[in-house]
Amino acid sequence: MGACSSKPLQKPNPYAKRENPEPLQIREPTINLEIPVREDGVENTGKKSPFFSFYSPSPARFLSSKKSSPAAGGGTSQRGMLKIPFPPPSPAKHLKEMLLRRHGGDEAVKARDKGVMEAEKGHETAELNKSFGFSTQFTSRYEVKEKVGRGHFGYTCSAIATKGKLKGQNVAVKIIPKAKMTTAIAIEDVRREVKILRALTGHSNLVQFYDAFEDNDSVYVVMELCQGGELLDRILARGGKYSEDDAKAVMVQILNVVAFCHFQGVVHRDLKPENFLFTSKDENSELKLIDFGLSDFVRPDEKLNDIVGSAYYVAPEVLHRSYSTEADVWSIGVIAYILLCGSRPFWARTESGIFRAVLKADPSFEDAPWPSLSSEAKDFIKCLLYKDPRKRMTAAQALCHPWIRNYSSLKVQLDILIFRLMKAYVRSTSLRKAALRALSKTLTADELFYLKEQFALLGPNESGGIALENIEAVLVKNATDIMKVYQIPDFLASLNVLQYRRMYFEEFCAAALSVHQLEALDRWEQHARSAYENFEKDGNRIILIEELASELRLSPSVPVHAVFHDWIRHTDGKLSFHGFVKLLHGPSSRSLPKGQ
Repeated sequence: MGACSSKPLQKPNPYAKRENPEPLQIREPTINLEIPVREDGVENTGKKSPFFSFYSPSPARFLSSKKSSPAAGGGTSQRGMLKIPFPPPSPAKHLKEMLLRRHGGDEAVKARDKGVMEAEKGHETAELNKSFGFSTQFTSRYEVKEKVGRGHFGYTCSAIATKGKLKGQNVAVKIIPKAKMTTAIAIEDVRREVKILRALTGHSNLVQFYDAFEDNDSVYVVMELCQGGELLDRILARGGKYSEDDAKAVMVQILNVVAFCHFQGVVHRDLKPENFLFTSKDENSELKLIDFGLSDFVRPDEKLNDIVGSAYYVAPEVLHRSYSTEADVWSIGVIAYILLCGSRPFWARTESGIFRAVLKADPSFEDAPWPSLSSEAKDFIKCLLYKDPRKRMTAAQALCHPWIRNYSSLKVQLDILIFRLMKAYVRSTSLRKAALRALSKTLTADELFYLKEQFALLGPNESGGIALENIEAVLVKNATDIMKVYQIPDFLASLNVLQYRRMYFEEFCAAALSVHQLEALDRWEQHARSAYENFEKDGNRIILIEELASELRLSPSVPVHAVFHDWIRHTDGKLSFHGFVKLLHGPSSRSLPKGQ
């Protein structure tokens, strides 16, 4: 595959030699296309700017510190050192420039540049409110020790608590200077990071948040101190790869915490081995997810468009500027690939080459050690790395995959996808519900495993059915305060029909299956044909084109006969196989004429 082939995790050769070179630590490049960079090199920390913003070349790549990532208590890195005479150019900046010219011409570029200059001028004169309302008692409660890590806008130190419940305990303190908060957006980013940490704290695989403080100069985020080093260091110490059993132990912990975050409506957006720390040097130490500086809240039907993350781990839909929690799952797939073979699935010598590989290339499973690994392991990774996010497994589904589900410490997580699919099902017409029931009857035991686990988590009563009260109780039990406010009322309102009746497992399978995920399977054609045979016996009937138009929510102005001419058999007026498959997807822009 040329430049798109995988690349082992190893020390690369120096690009060039020079006298007295400054050694720079090798780290995965971090993207934040929303951060403008002035010509003098000073970063503007706001994530959004008019039109297409400038691109910041990966700052982490050029750190000269020998400490680990900007994490809570990361250990000393064992990576090699790379001598680079100057930073490589930013290919993404040119891509954005090209898109801007294509959509708006040179005038749009001039307007953008003018807007950036005016924004910078405004930063110098506008008074920003840098008060967060945090406690100001940091120095009286904690004694700061040595620096253990650094990030883009701050650094991390170890500290010891001198007062309070944590007295005598070692902690990590992320210190963010207020001088670097030059925009209102940058201030909001810090506020959101603390809000997310406060909301999510308590999960065993999440770095524990203790408190946040501030003074006139800085914000201090106090967290658990993890002294076992990064996951990336462990991978390199093992010669670049894990055995399947050891990889399962890591993946179970990663999937558990990410499934928890996604259920709460949080997308991390920067999952990579550097952002997972071990609590101690012990071989069986617990793994902790850190660094929520790029994280954000997202509703189930919402899409984000900021291009942020790390180049090797960024999902295709992030580059397309329309993504949700599925982007994190792609990153997990990249981590799993690295764990098992020691190579990156998408690699190139430049960031633009990496992006092309992510968008176009497929990971290779031909080179060693893949021929010696199990077919379940390869299928697990393939299901995490589908380019189409709708076909990708969720983190909760991945815990039910045959490769991993028998692991001893496995605990299945409630999946927010279930509620999204149920919401769509109850709003569907009787015809589409009949089609989905026919499809659910073709599911194999492996495919039913995940649905059985999710149904059990919803707490069916003695009769074996679930009602609205069951769903409400489970949501409230598993949700943080933020989810209780923003998401639970919406879900309960959308499933209101279940207050009058119960949903049993057979109907639940039809309501909670994902047609897009089944389409990704090699046996999809067999599923669809068998389902259509069931539908012909039990659900197919004469149907009017107007009824189909109503099913797909087409406006009266749409030429429906042009859309549905091959959906209905002319011989008897019933759905054809093509129409049946289209109906399974429900309302879809792909079914509509251009412009609808």
